[in-house]
Amino acid sequence: MQRMSFEQLFPGIARFRDTCNVYVLTAAAEAVLVDFGSGAVLEHLDELGLPRVTDVLVTHHHRDQVQGLARAREQGIRIWVPPYERELIDGVDRRWQTRQLEHDYDLRQDRFSLLEQVAVDGVVAEYRTARYGHLDAYPLPTPGHTVGSVTYLVEVGGRRLAFSGDLVHGDGRVWSLAATQWSYSGIDGLAATFFSCGVLAGKDPDVLLPAHGEPVEEPQRTLGRARARLEELATMRLEDPWRLTDMQAHPWATITPHLLRNRVGFANSFALVSDTGAALLIDFGFDVATGLVPVHERTASRPLLWAIEELKRSHGVVRIEAVLPTHYHDDHVAGLTLIRDVEAAEVWSPENVAPILLDPKRFDLPCLWHEPIVLDRVLPLGQPLTWHEYELTPYALPGHTLFAAAVAFEVDGKRVLAIGDQQTTGVAPGARPILNYQYRNRYRVGDYERSAELQRRLRPHLLISGHWPTQEVTEDYLDRLEADGRRLDQLHRELLPEEVDFGAEGFGARIEPYRSSAGPGGSLALDVIVRNPFDRPEPALVQLVVPANWPEPEPQSLELGPLGEGVARFELALAGVDRSRRARVAADLTVGGTRFGQQAEALVDVA
Repeated sequence: MQRMSFEQLFPGIARFRDTCNVYVLTAAAEAVLVDFGSGAVLEHLDELGLPRVTDVLVTHHHRDQVQGLARAREQGIRIWVPPYERELIDGVDRRWQTRQLEHDYDLRQDRFSLLEQVAVDGVVAEYRTARYGHLDAYPLPTPGHTVGSVTYLVEVGGRRLAFSGDLVHGDGRVWSLAATQWSYSGIDGLAATFFSCGVLAGKDPDVLLPAHGEPVEEPQRTLGRARARLEELATMRLEDPWRLTDMQAHPWATITPHLLRNRVGFANSFALVSDTGAALLIDFGFDVATGLVPVHERTASRPLLWAIEELKRSHGVVRIEAVLPTHYHDDHVAGLTLIRDVEAAEVWSPENVAPILLDPKRFDLPCLWHEPIVLDRVLPLGQPLTWHEYELTPYALPGHTLFAAAVAFEVDGKRVLAIGDQQTTGVAPGARPILNYQYRNRYRVGDYERSAELQRRLRPHLLISGHWPTQEVTEDYLDRLEADGRRLDQLHRELLPEEVDFGAEGFGARIEPYRSSAGPGGSLALDVIVRNPFDRPEPALVQLVVPANWPEPEPQSLELGPLGEGVARFELALAGVDRSRRARVAADLTVGGTRFGQQAEALVDVA
């Protein structure tokens, strides 16, 4: 009698032991697989009387889960992967070409990926039940073993099964501790595993089905033991230990009864709570445990919603109605699209922040999010808006970045001003707030004087900020802010040249869009924004510098007023140019007879 290659675990669910556990979920003559291993499962389907597999759900990108995935593609099986791991599956060729090999402090196990990329059919919809083949599954983000890992929750025969990948293994154990060390000397993966175990426990699964090891019939015991051991291990690595249990149990700190601070965001976000049960969020970025990795790519900046679930459980919130970012930086906006998709919340943006959110590739700025963000409302600066019992007003707040707004409102008898990352808060009486300017964010001389004037005029009782404690505003604090703002700007005026004023950033031109793409034979429009650095009217000559095989456009001339700006638009025909990735285009600038050279560049993909 032939030995079966499958073990029947539950009605309609079998396990195939391969480089990982491959779970086969059957209905009629079709099957959906969770993870794929080497693909050897396809050679044994007849043992289950299965003519075909329709779909594969991948828990994470590691090779032992997916090394045979090309076989699934060849047979027309649909492949669904976690959103934050797609580029490590269908875009992994680029990762192999570009990953850093010297001076490498990134310890994530991204090298444990496919050797050759495989096309996928799409990503799973996190936090939402969807149908894959015959199966309804709920993909729950459970980072830890990898940054983008998911657990699939499936209801079968009245039991909730959790296909948990390598989050845990057996009673209070994990499959790999090395996999949880995402950064040099960091505890980020340990903390993420701790939080994920708690989130999964909160879903009350009846059985865990791990990628390695046996079914876990006592999930709460296993997850609880793992959390206790992980927290102790994490504590031993920190000089100032995180209180992980307290952070997960109480992710929201009370500022006033109707204003709460999210303690587990990498950047602070805030919930303004209405007596109607609605909440408005100010900023919402990525989670503290998935935003500590020292690389700046989407896989290392993962927003999670478990704190939102706790906001509803413990603080009388029924729904998230809107989210309003103070500025465009990724740690403040990474979760906006997720909140919009899952909670049906609207995204409102101050008018000076909106262009960057809508089209980030147009701008040469740091800390951009990886994709455009759909906006439901653009808020004019200086104009109040009413939301339930509150009135909120956004004000321009250049300094930390040119594209930032302060948001003023009153709650529980307190005037509050949300200032994003403009300056440190929570400083002791008499201490100096640190002015958090960054030149590439387009800091301009004079910004902090204007910022101090705004805060003096609005006279808030409380300042709430992106990375520091709440600040009670005193007359002494405002005095220091004004004095430091004036002195900061004065020092810049004293240190920078008088005769040539390109501003604090120090460049006379920029090109928009900074990143663009076109096909061979297509066309491309580039705008060069030019600054006159002199205090007198001057002509400017702009020459676009293009790759050797591109047609060279004619130079353009502009007449600029004193310290004025103008735009030269270039239309490029790309007939006959070679395909290339990140072809470099520059703008060579001459103003008033002074040649400043190649002051700006842009990147173009010709595909």
